Amino acid sequence: MNPVSPTKEILVKMIKDDGVFPNNDKLPLIIYIGAIELSSSDPSDTIRALFQTNGWENSWVDGIYSFDHYHSNTHEVLGIARGNATVLLGGPRSGITAPVGAGDVILIPAGVAHKKVESTRDFTVVGAYPKGDDFDMFYGKKEERPRADKRIHDVSLPPNDPVYGDSGPVFEQWLHS
Repeated sequence: MNPVSPTKEILVKMIKDDGVFPNNDKLPLIIYIGAIELSSSDPSDTIRALFQTNGWENSWVDGIYSFDHYHSNTHEVLGIARGNATVLLGGPRSGITAPVGAGDVILIPAGVAHKKVESTRDFTVVGAYPKGDDFDMFYGKKEERPRADKRIHDVSLPPNDPVYGDSGPVFEQWLHS
């Protein structure tokens, strides 16, 4: 069974450098609303399998940290397996606050800060990276830059969309920009 929902709403937001967090001035943040139809038995496995099929690997199951952080060496996809949350994407100066729930997916370009603001107790996320990349952690400290800026600039585009494979928002928003 294909877990991808036939109806999709896609939110696209460019989040630029705010002086603290580099964010990404070339690639927009993408939120796929209701993109995955989840089974009640094990939604985490459904999301992991979908991401892996589309070349997004090195997955984990957990939550989202409640402090601002970003990855300078890879893009990250977060699939919401259970519960609901409010997340801050891009940092407190220039970011956006977004409600997310089970079946939603957040595609975070390298450099974009993210954190959980609040959530239900059952909030569970599956994270993964293109081609199984390892990730680093940065926190918006002045000494992290310009090293982080160079690394963000050097991150390659993913070969596939984490939800739709060889089509979808990655191709529409990232590869053709």
